[in-house]
Amino acid sequence: MSAIKKDYKKVTTKSLIEMKTNGEKISMLTAYDYTMAKIVDTAGIDVILVGDSASNVMAGHETTLPITLDQMIYHASSVVRAVDRALVVVDLPFGSYQSDSKEALRSSIRIMKESGGHAVKLEGGKEIKDSIKKILNAGIPVMGHLGLTPQSIYKFGTYSVRAKEEAEAEKLIEDAKLLQDLGCFALVLEKIPAYLAQKVAESISIPVIGIGAGGGVDGQVLVIHDMLGMNNEFSPRFLRRYMNLYEGMTSAISQYVEDVKSKDFPNEKEQY
Repeated sequence: MSAIKKDYKKVTTKSLIEMKTNGEKISMLTAYDYTMAKIVDTAGIDVILVGDSASNVMAGHETTLPITLDQMIYHASSVVRAVDRALVVVDLPFGSYQSDSKEALRSSIRIMKESGGHAVKLEGGKEIKDSIKKILNAGIPVMGHLGLTPQSIYKFGTYSVRAKEEAEAEKLIEDAKLLQDLGCFALVLEKIPAYLAQKVAESISIPVIGIGAGGGVDGQVLVIHDMLGMNNEFSPRFLRRYMNLYEGMTSAISQYVEDVKSKDFPNEKEQY
């Protein structure tokens, strides 16, 4: 049965559930600034994630932990101003929701009011259910995130595949169903076995978006810098590079340097 593709002038949380029902895959990419978000939105992406991965690709940190709530709001504001069609989901950064549910609500309200984002994303399952409930009760849409949760990297000690063992896999399935029952509109599954991700997607009614979770889920997400080949040091199995911007940009900048040094730029046509 072929998927029913509907033309959405504006993607909402309801749109994503319709896509899952109709068998249409959901496309999702990260963006952190106005210019990139404008390009991504114009190209027809369904969801833009203002990810805490900005800590890595924009600020050069080793992990996602250092980025602050203020910094996330800055990035999200830049993205929202560029977007006409896509749903904009904003990561709640480490330390802005784990301590207690009231802090989680305050952080979410700040993101929604100050950035104009459309939803927030939190990492974790049962252990953060009170925070999710309080955020949802305030009318703020929540996207869940299970599997490899980068904010817990020091707990895991590695970025390797999660939920390969039966106990962890069972907990992941339970958490996915809990997030659905709490009222989350969608769920990200990161770096887990493909068979498990498909099992989760088939067992819940909300959309499941994967990154390193195989093709049996309802959509896919990648970090924009990775899929455009701007980062040539990161090559996990799940990554498909659609361009090699690292080489192209390096070549262009080198040529610019050469042209300036040789006095070729600017030429007579390029000056007033």
